[in-house]
Amino acid sequence: MAKKTMDVVKGLDLQRYMGRWYEIASFPSRFQPKNGENTRATYTLRDDGTVHVLNETWSDGKRGSIEGTAYKADPSSDEAKLKVKFYVPPFLPIIPVTGDYWVLYIDEDYQYALIGQPSRSYLWILSRESHLDDEIYNQLVQKAKDEEYDVSKLHKTPQSDPPPEEEGPKDTKGIWWFKSILGM
Repeated sequence: MAKKTMDVVKGLDLQRYMGRWYEIASFPSRFQPKNGENTRATYTLRDDGTVHVLNETWSDGKRGSIEGTAYKADPSSDEAKLKVKFYVPPFLPIIPVTGDYWVLYIDEDYQYALIGQPSRSYLWILSRESHLDDEIYNQLVQKAKDEEYDVSKLHKTPQSDPPPEEEGPKDTKGIWWFKSILGM
């Protein structure tokens, strides 16, 4: 059976979308450590209209991060379909990896969002705060179900309260990246 066409936000205000977002839940990814916590993304709009992306996660008390660039997949479309490009591995960024970043839902105050992509292999629930009200969380899970995501794969991301403000000790060897690729 063919999957339904995915509903994507139209008219996303990129300027309002910028700033820090906390990962409340996601599908496990080989690009993130299994024991990652306090995962967050910080988006900064550049003068050329692209977005600087900084993804951070803490694993075994150390901060792992990767930087990339997001841009509209089709500049003439008003749909919130972005492409994100990272270079891996993070300690020697030489291999470009590009993925889809589709904003499936965002509230009118730009406080929480549902992010996915066309294969439905990846899903994120993001919030401006490190914790999200259960009712809102459940509404976002239902929206993902409505878009035919297998929400049984959704994993809540541990977030400390308050979240770390400092960068913390860095994983300068990229060990988290190797562990995640190897499924550890």
